[in-house]
Amino acid sequence: MPRVLYNVDMLSEFDLIARYFVRPGHPRNRATLGIGDDCALLAQREGMQAAISTDMLVEGRHFFVGADPFQLGHKALAVNLSDLAAMGAEPVAFTLALSLPKVEEEWLAAFSRGMFALADEHGCELIGGDTTKGSLNICITVFGQVPTGQAFRRDVAQAGDDIWVSGTLGDARLAVGALYNEYTLDTDVLAQAETRLHMPQPRVPLGLALRGIAHAALDLSDGLIGDLGHILERSHKGASLQVDSLPLGPMLQQQAPDIRRRLSLAGGDDYELCFTAPVSKREAVLGAALAAATPVTRIGTIEAQAGLRLFDNQGAPIDLTVHSYDHFAAS
Repeated sequence: MPRVLYNVDMLSEFDLIARYFVRPGHPRNRATLGIGDDCALLAQREGMQAAISTDMLVEGRHFFVGADPFQLGHKALAVNLSDLAAMGAEPVAFTLALSLPKVEEEWLAAFSRGMFALADEHGCELIGGDTTKGSLNICITVFGQVPTGQAFRRDVAQAGDDIWVSGTLGDARLAVGALYNEYTLDTDVLAQAETRLHMPQPRVPLGLALRGIAHAALDLSDGLIGDLGHILERSHKGASLQVDSLPLGPMLQQQAPDIRRRLSLAGGDDYELCFTAPVSKREAVLGAALAAATPVTRIGTIEAQAGLRLFDNQGAPIDLTVHSYDHFAAS
């Protein structure tokens, strides 16, 4: 079946929104007023704080030209839901600002399916946004709620806290390296690694289960070293990490030791949770992980002395220089 392209002038902005982003008959559980007015209206439950985050995905920077639109719809929302998970916040609603070089109905249908499949999984409602003509750019703002005073913050890690990470690390960055010809992977290995890159799973259930247990938390988007560094900086603490205890992605496990260490420490695009919790809460952390059906691994300790120290499984220091992703330093 041929792909059908429409000139923007043939399908208006409002037609585009109505056709692909308004869902007739879909229950509106979160917004008292949604798409179709100047602003959406959200009711705030008593005793709850709003948690709000925005992420922008730019073609050629955050995703490859020609990316699968279903996967792109999923990822665009997933990276925002991951921010809510890192605050222990329950998803409520989101807005979508979408810049398109042209209106392509097949692309829009697949993109909206991928986005709404994940939105429905987490009970998160699209309540508004904007569309315009331009280079492909996706900007989502997500709204969540968390009981007052229970949000995880980056500035509350305590000396002696365990450092934990959810899931596995490094497979997404492994796929990026192969796609940029840094190294060669077997076709099957690349395909499985690409799943982690293109379809990250936001750890919302784990974030909710950790309320009252964890101290500081964030999601791993730019790499463990750099992201954990934000907690250390904001909390005025240091840390030691057991590098060879990091939970490696199954595809990364098959690679050489140097690649395993570099990509697990500084790979990026994992969208796992990294969090700290008191030693006395170890059983509670494991119980939360079980309840959320999400594996967690204890990887280090928060310390009073500033700086990040790396050790192998025998406790020997590791001299390894790695840098996490930086949007403006990257070429």
